[in-house]
Amino acid sequence: MPATKRTLQAVNLNHHSEQEKIKSMNLKSNSLMAGLLMASALAFTGCATNETTLPATPAAHTETVILREGDAVKIAFPGSPNLDTTQQIRRDGKISLSLVGEVDAKGLTPDELQKKLIDLYAPQISSKEINVSVASSTFPVFVNGAVVHPGKVLSDHPLTALEAVMEAGGYDPNTANLKAVKVIRNENGKLKNYRINLKDILDGKSDKAFYLQPGDILVVPERFQMF
Repeated sequence: MPATKRTLQAVNLNHHSEQEKIKSMNLKSNSLMAGLLMASALAFTGCATNETTLPATPAAHTETVILREGDAVKIAFPGSPNLDTTQQIRRDGKISLSLVGEVDAKGLTPDELQKKLIDLYAPQISSKEINVSVASSTFPVFVNGAVVHPGKVLSDHPLTALEAVMEAGGYDPNTANLKAVKVIRNENGKLKNYRINLKDILDGKSDKAFYLQPGDILVVPERFQMF
């Protein structure tokens, strides 16, 4: 083979080898860049995952309305508007209505009272439509201990233990022991004690609201102090 031809082949081989090296370097560079991008993405994702998120808003407090002493109920008769009335439930738990007289209302839901009245008025009126709603509702709780204004607190809406303390003028910051607030409740004729840590709620460590019931007694104890 002529020397010139062998020289050209050698040059071509060297050129091909250089191209392969460049291609290999490009692949390594692309792999490195992809790795760096992936690492950056993972790092960013990790940071986002570790970020502190605001706690979800606690669900609104919902409960079945039970009629009690002092509630004012509005009773409407669409077919006989002359019978429409608003009655306050007396201490004996009754209301007084035209045509049917005394009716027990305490302890029922508005829907239960409505069904009861439909049955009672069935012989009296042709329309079977009677609507019962709560016009107003107030209930007492009693707040005592290390608060500014101890005594009876009246509420016309669901009331938490913390709200009751605030309604009583707030707690005494110098003496109140908010970690051991006590609620005394009459359940079926028996007194039951509940212990609540209001300090955790105020400090944001707890979002569990304790709702009071009519007649509950809430006591904010004083801290033990050494003299």
